[in-house]
Amino acid sequence: MKLSPLEDAVDPEALRRVLDGRWEPVRQAARRRMQELRPPAGETGDVEEQRARVLEELRRLAKEGYPRQGFPKEYGGKGDIGGSVISFEMLGLGDLSLLVKAGVQWGLFGGAIQALGTERHHRLYLRQVMDLELLGCFAMTESGHGSDVAHLETMATYEAGAFVIHTPVESARKDYIGNAARDGRMAVVFAQLIVGGESHGVHALLVPIRDEHGRPCPGVRIEDCGPKGGLNGVDNGRLYFDHVRVPREALLNRFGDVDAEGVYSSPIDNPARRFFTMLGTLIRGRVSIAGGAGSASKTALTLAVRYGEARRQFDRPGTGTEVPILDYLAHQRKLLPALATAYALHFAQEELVTALHDLHGEDEVEDWRQRELESRAAGLKAISTWHATQTIQACREACGGAGYLTANRLPQLKADTDVFTTFEGDNTVLLQLVAKGLLTRFQHDVDDLGTLGLARFVAEQFAEALIERTAARSTIARLLTARGEPSEADLLDRAWQLQAFEDREKHVLEGLARRLRRAASDGADPFEVFNDAQDHVLRAARVHVDRIVLEAFVAALDRCDEAATELLGRVCDLYVLSTIEADRAWFLEHGRLSPATAKALLETVNELCKLLRPHARTLVDGFAIPPHLLDVPIVRYRKLGDPFAASLSRLA
Repeated sequence: MKLSPLEDAVDPEALRRVLDGRWEPVRQAARRRMQELRPPAGETGDVEEQRARVLEELRRLAKEGYPRQGFPKEYGGKGDIGGSVISFEMLGLGDLSLLVKAGVQWGLFGGAIQALGTERHHRLYLRQVMDLELLGCFAMTESGHGSDVAHLETMATYEAGAFVIHTPVESARKDYIGNAARDGRMAVVFAQLIVGGESHGVHALLVPIRDEHGRPCPGVRIEDCGPKGGLNGVDNGRLYFDHVRVPREALLNRFGDVDAEGVYSSPIDNPARRFFTMLGTLIRGRVSIAGGAGSASKTALTLAVRYGEARRQFDRPGTGTEVPILDYLAHQRKLLPALATAYALHFAQEELVTALHDLHGEDEVEDWRQRELESRAAGLKAISTWHATQTIQACREACGGAGYLTANRLPQLKADTDVFTTFEGDNTVLLQLVAKGLLTRFQHDVDDLGTLGLARFVAEQFAEALIERTAARSTIARLLTARGEPSEADLLDRAWQLQAFEDREKHVLEGLARRLRRAASDGADPFEVFNDAQDHVLRAARVHVDRIVLEAFVAALDRCDEAATELLGRVCDLYVLSTIEADRAWFLEHGRLSPATAKALLETVNELCKLLRPHARTLVDGFAIPPHLLDVPIVRYRKLGDPFAASLSRLA
């Protein structure tokens, strides 16, 4: 398929306005604030020096009011949950150790106090947390239990007016806890709450871990996790508790409390529902990590595209001039589909942040809406962090040996984002959560059924896959109505693209339901039922996320400036067709593509790469990354000219 060139050049400023969206003032303020924050390109200091530098930068952020964005107004904040997530996302353009340490302090530690505590905790601690008068930790993960929070082993036993926090076995130690090894003075500790010999499940308590002199508190043992593969500006540590007593008021008691007589009460009677409601309030961490991963991907793509324009290799026959490596189709194939996906994920992330912000502002939220938000956050976190891992590696390779130099930032980006795929929830586990939500339509009452019970629930309740529309619902309806029945012959027909993604999701999900229905017979092994279908479960989640990402892109096209519409439309085409290309086997096997159309698909992706090649620099400039964060040798290459060509000229 031969595509016509895009008629007009697009001002990157038009793209920036589209990308900045609802929180444009917050993003612009973040860019100004970051002028004093330097990326750690080529950092050679030891771990202690890196930690000290990051803490100093954290103090600078606190002084400039960065953390106030998302905290309640009555305690000195601005009450802008969406703005706080966007501010965090913008930090991802620079030093990722600073991003993670800020996330630990204000997102996890402060966020847990805000979400799980009540007025007494807010009044005592939130200002101190914002101002860094109190540095803290989020102590959930244990050596023996990471994603399986319900089975944490740390104990919080109520005795004589106080809680006794104890690590009963080695596997119950709190592990990989940010801020624990060096700077934290208090931890939000998640533990099994035991009152009167009865367990009430996992709850969170505030536990001091260091005194005012920085020494471990009595009964608290702290170990340093030591140097890591990345993020060495963050002091991860291990915490052990040996019968540490904390007052009754240390319990973060929004969802469960113990009165002075030692009687437990909760506004939510069902223990499973209480547990998932409690965890649901901490959703902001996953949303934030997805945004931070997106920022790191944008930085890597900007560096690689700029280098690809400047670096030349091999003569163009008959011209005597060398070819910029970005002119080669193989190089375009390496970078431009990833760039298109970065745009797509940005718009999906913006929609997710909007949903989080709007729900947080409502007095009462229906259970299914909260669970749907949690599911979407889990799915986007998984896909965005995997995309970052793959994209940064591709960008490193696209820059050759220069991309392996720490001075050019790519090795640091690669090392620092590697762990994003497993913290705030292991990606594979998160996608299972997404699939479970799709199968149960986000109902609370299936949480305690177990795997076999869930399979039986699906067998009894599931008729057909229901597609829950995103913000693009009105646009999609208009497209489908205006264009009639789309044809696979026109790969660039937006209606066909939307239906291809929707049809795939519906088919995969209904197939999974039928598979579980067959497995849910009497006597079936509960573990084997789900384990045997795990490949199908993960696939259902993945194609669901693909569909909501595309719909977010379509919604963005509907509201963007006219000047940017044509260019972004082609970027959307590349996202769609490169995604279908990667899953070409499924579309062929299930008769959704003919062999002839599958061949045309490959050709069209090639044509889109060539079409977008002259606009690649514009597209990355649209991210509006502050120039000082990109001031590395491979980007300065163009300014230096081509020394090899100059030497040949002298020899001639």
